[in-house]
Amino acid sequence: MPRRFLAAAALALAATALTATAHADAGDLAKAKSEGKAVFYANITSVQPIMKAFTADTGVTGEYTRISSSKFVATLVTEADAGKLLADVVQAPLPVLELLRERGLLAKYRSPSAADYPAWTHPDDSIQLFGIEYVGLIYNRDLVKPADVPKRYEDLTDPKWNNKIVMANPANHPSTISWLVGLREHVFKSDADWMKFLKGLAANHPMFVASFGPTPAPIESGEKLIGISMPKYIVTQAPAPLDWARLDGEPLLGTPRAIAITAKAPHPAAARAFVDYWLGRKAMGMLAKDVGEYVATPGVYPPIPGIDHAKVIAVRELSDEEIRKWGAEFKDIFGVK
Repeated sequence: MPRRFLAAAALALAATALTATAHADAGDLAKAKSEGKAVFYANITSVQPIMKAFTADTGVTGEYTRISSSKFVATLVTEADAGKLLADVVQAPLPVLELLRERGLLAKYRSPSAADYPAWTHPDDSIQLFGIEYVGLIYNRDLVKPADVPKRYEDLTDPKWNNKIVMANPANHPSTISWLVGLREHVFKSDADWMKFLKGLAANHPMFVASFGPTPAPIESGEKLIGISMPKYIVTQAPAPLDWARLDGEPLLGTPRAIAITAKAPHPAAARAFVDYWLGRKAMGMLAKDVGEYVATPGVYPPIPGIDHAKVIAVRELSDEEIRKWGAEFKDIFGVK
């Protein structure tokens, strides 16, 4: 279970880079350069600046291909079965990489760049967690009075938020389903309290969108005032009038982000150099500062006021069966058509 990271954000964001070259011995880096490139399959977005920095700092070309989580396993398995695996490094939600590991598609590697990461980020010798896709409550700071900003999740059930909330569809959006179940397991004291919250939230008739991505727009425009969304949009949508609700004693929840090297990486030395670089302070600092991501590197935080004091917890990943089960229940509770 992740703990609050204690170092100051300002110090973290000012930290100098610990790149792949700082960890790889000269021979390994020379071999990485001779291999020419590291191919990165990922579901994370907005990472092109890191790819460019990796190429510039190491002399190894970084090639990025985005693959959605729903197609990730099928893509890797198809390539591997055909003997044409292209990916050297893979990044996806933890359960996706666990499936790849079970199929023997991941190599063992412990990067020295993650030596000071919290213990919860090392689930095994193949997979390295580097952050949490954190979810909270964001709102329009120009239109919501400070006194009205929620202090607890239960505050979303207040009738003053009727028709003023936006969220990803709780019937079929896996991360939202996992988040709602996470509230049951980490926030509410009883199932009865949790169910009361769900029904109260549903009674306020939230607007449903396909994913977290579309949630900031109606808040920014004033069509809605508050959303179950990702605080990182405060960074990526700046200067939109967005802020996040600091909840009294209640954590932010999210799904863990993970990275690994493929078992038959076409460019194994380049793969190690890339993972070392990705997990180092320079790349993680860029991910936090420029994309607003919550990363596991000690002392590195997004430039969001107060986020360094938040308790952020990685929720349990639900099985496909649980996603279907809870999605069906939430469909009924929220009256999703």
